[in-house]
Order: sequence, then C-alpha cells, then structure tokens
Amino acid sequence: MSRTTILDDATASDIDEQRHSQPVQFIKRGTAPFMRVTLALFSAGLATFALLYCVQPILPVLSQEFGVSPASSSVSLSISTAMLAIGLLFTGPLSDAIGRKPVMVTALLLASCCTLLSTMMTSWHGILIMRALIGLSLSGVAAVGMTYLSEEIHPSFVAFSMGLYISGNSIGGMSGRLLSGVMTDFLTGASRWRPSDALRWRPR
Repeated sequence: MSRTTILDDATASDIDEQRHSQPVQFIKRGTAPFMRVTLALFSAGLATFALLYCVQPILPVLSQEFGVSPASSSVSLSISTAMLAIGLLFTGPLSDAIGRKPVMVTALLLASCCTLLSTMMTSWHGILIMRALIGLSLSGVAAVGMTYLSEEIHPSFVAFSMGLYISGNSIGGMSGRLLSGVMTDFLTGASRWRPSDALRWRPR
C-alpha cells in the first residue's frame, strides 16, 4: 500500500471523526423554532387526513351525481388509501436522498392542487385519477413526519411533538369528514331553499 493511500485513508477517517464528534443541535421546547416546527407538523398531519377522508361523507352524492353504485362510489376513498400505502415505499427513501422538508412541502402542494383539480372533473374516472394522485402525494407527509420530528426535536421533548402530530392526524380525519358533510348538505340544500322556509324559524 502506498504512502498516498495511507494518508488519504487517515484524512478520511479524521473527517468522519470530526463530523461525528460535533454535537447535534436539537430544537428544545420553549423556543420559537420549536413552536414553528410543532405547529407546522400538526397542521400537516391535520391537512393530510382531512384531504384523505373528506370524500367519505359525500359518497352518496357522488353516487347520485356520476350515476355509479354506492359500492363503486366508495372506490374514491379506498383508491386514495391504497395509493398512500404504495407511496410509503418510495417517499421514505426519497426523503433520505433530497431531505425531509422538501418532500413534505411538495407532497402537500401536490395534494392541494389535485384536490382543486378534482372539483373540475366531469367524469367518474377523472375523480378516481385525482383521488389516486392525492393519496400518492400525501404519502410524502405520512412517511416523513415522525422521522423529521425525531431528527430535529430534542429527545427529551420529541414525545410531546409526536403526540401533537398524531393528534393533528386524528383531528384532521374527523374535521375533514365533518366539514365536507356540512358544506355538501348546505350547498345542496341551498338550491332548494325558498324565502317561505324562513317563516318556520321566525320567533313567535
């Protein structure tokens, strides 16, 4: 083995030792970055499951509007969850290569765009394609969120941050169903509303 090779190996090992010896700067509770990261991940979890399950209460409306059976209308939900599960296989390794934050930001932007585009679809197959893309996009948040918190938040406070993130998932799933159901009922009922209907609510 040449002297140059020995020196190169020694230099590489010294660089690795210096890299590992540097302390990791974790985000601690009570700081402004902690509040920003925690609130951002809470909102990301809420948006993920709200977009995923917002279609569930309006399945009867989809069945009626597009002329499909109730069983077929449920595909709009199941195809999203299926594509989310498939996307988890790829978004994790992708975040290792390009970073956690870019994957999550891109995932939420794509899911939002696909949700807006789904409102313009005039065919049932178009709805299913958009719902599949929504599920695939949201896998970028579901696969990376908790890993990002474990890498950025101080170990003493990571459980608190993950708890808020998971609560965002639960609240998002519930609020997505609730809001979409209420809005659909209001909008479909508004077309049948008449001024005489207000008389029933007039106090006597």
